[in-house]
Amino acid sequence: MAATAVRYLRSVGAPTAAAAPAAPLPRPALRAVREDERAPLDPAEFRTVLGHFASGVTVITAPGEAGPAGFACQSFASLSLDPPLVTFMVARTSTTWPRIADAGVFCVNILGADQGALCRGFAVSGGDKFAGVSYVAAPATGSPRLTDVPAWIDCTIHAVHTGGDHLIVIGRVDALGTDPVAAERGPLLFHRGGFGRFDA
Repeated sequence: MAATAVRYLRSVGAPTAAAAPAAPLPRPALRAVREDERAPLDPAEFRTVLGHFASGVTVITAPGEAGPAGFACQSFASLSLDPPLVTFMVARTSTTWPRIADAGVFCVNILGADQGALCRGFAVSGGDKFAGVSYVAAPATGSPRLTDVPAWIDCTIHAVHTGGDHLIVIGRVDALGTDPVAAERGPLLFHRGGFGRFDA
């Protein structure tokens, strides 16, 4: 269709050469903190205050040629029903994230109330985090689906956005499921630096 339009313009004598590129817009002035403004927040205070928000705990896993990858993650949430999307945040300094990004897929393993030790094993850096951990391949992506977790969500990476010192990863849900027996034990919760249980 574009070629037809060009032939028409040439037949009526209209110029078809590309117009000169427009001059770039001036760069906006970057706002800096002035001397009379409050200094940036103290990181310790930031962590302490936000630690009052209780959350569930997950282990994000992915397959890999050099072996599976995984890390403990509390910053997970559902994002969209149509299409089905979930999200999690990961530090830019994470050594596990590049392996998950290379895989292009991941599985969210939602941990149960008695899986604090499992979470701690995936929270450390380095070493074989899967040593002694039982898992099977998730049905859609082949990512490790940890056995005996209350629920799991098998995903393909949909988009990645920057967010300060973290990355915001969005996954499209390909498959998901629950283990009714494991779910009976309730979720593992994280609050003010420690693990806890849900008590109705």
